[in-house]
This record gives sequence, structure tokens and C-alpha cells, in this order.
Amino acid sequence: MSSHTDDIVYLVDDEAVVRDALAFLLGSRGLLVYSFASGPALLAHLVQAVRPVRGVFLVDVRMEPMSGLLLHEELLAQGIRNPLLFLSGHGDIPMVVESLKKGAFDFLEKPYSDNTLVDRIEQALAVERAMLVDDARHAEKGARLASLSDREREVMGRVAAGKLNKVIADELHIAVRTVEVHRARVFSKLGVRSAAELATWLAGA
Repeated sequence: MSSHTDDIVYLVDDEAVVRDALAFLLGSRGLLVYSFASGPALLAHLVQAVRPVRGVFLVDVRMEPMSGLLLHEELLAQGIRNPLLFLSGHGDIPMVVESLKKGAFDFLEKPYSDNTLVDRIEQALAVERAMLVDDARHAEKGARLASLSDREREVMGRVAAGKLNKVIADELHIAVRTVEVHRARVFSKLGVRSAAELATWLAGA
């Protein structure tokens, strides 16, 4: 059973009976479920949602007035790349395979077992949490880099390349002491302690 407070499932299915049954099943496993009868209803809700959107999407393929495939494309167009799972009938598989190429997490062919469905949703939620951590890490790196002055960036690149302070000073036509000051500021702002650590940090930025 899920124990994470942000384990949200956005359920989209135009059949009320199916929607209610899935919402009950997922809710009984500790998941917070937001149910929608159509793609446009979900999109209208997301307009008001706090970004980044948390959770995963469980979407039926065949719906009116917007198919699950079109809904997926619209989510991607809005920059929402959270894991999305399709519920599909046998005849939908070629379409769903194409959607997998566009980044859908998985599809479950009807009929599916409750345990299989919940297990895949739990796996998708784990991926979503990892994506959130990764996005936060990249955002922090971007902010740290943005805090550097132009001169600090020039020094940073040369330090990361393994150049000595005297060489950097000659190339930039500044004093060695000035290079040392900029180097110290770069290390402080980026949270690194050596040229080697700086190079590794930049490689992962």
C-alpha cells in the first residue's frame, strides 16, 4: 500500500462504471485519485494545478470527444511528462505502441488483474518521484551557474580544463591573485572543492 502523500493518480475514463470501480480500487490501496470523464475535463483541471504537476496518469484509449492518445499528445505539448499508463483493448495495441515511442510509460490490455494494475501504477509513481528529484537537481545547478559573473565563467571553464592559475591569468590578462579570487568564488557558488570536482559537476549539469 502506498505511503507517499503525493501519490496521485489522474484517472480519465468516459465510462462512469469503470471510472468508479478503478477509483475505488486505487483508493483502497492508499492512492489519491482524481477522476475525470474526459480529456478536456482533465486539461481544465490542470490549468489550475500547481506546477510541477505531481502524480501519474491512467487513461483509457478510446474516449470521446478526445481520445487518450490525443490527450497524451496535449499533455506533452504543455510540458507535462509525468508517467502515463493506457488502458487499452486488443485492437488499440498498434496505436498504443506508437504512443509508447512518444514517452508513454506502459499500457495494460483489458482485461487486466487488479494487482498488475496497481503494481504498474506504483512503479510509475516511483519513476515520477525520481523525475522530480532530477528536475530539482537540474534547477539548482542552473541557478548556481546563473549566479556566476562573466569573468567567473571564464575562469570556471579554464579551471575545469585543468589549467594552472598562472596560465589562466596570462590568457585573461589579469593578475594571478585575481584568478585565485574568482576561482574561490566559483568553488563557493557551485559548492565544489577542487578542479576535478568542478569538472565532474559540470559534466553532470
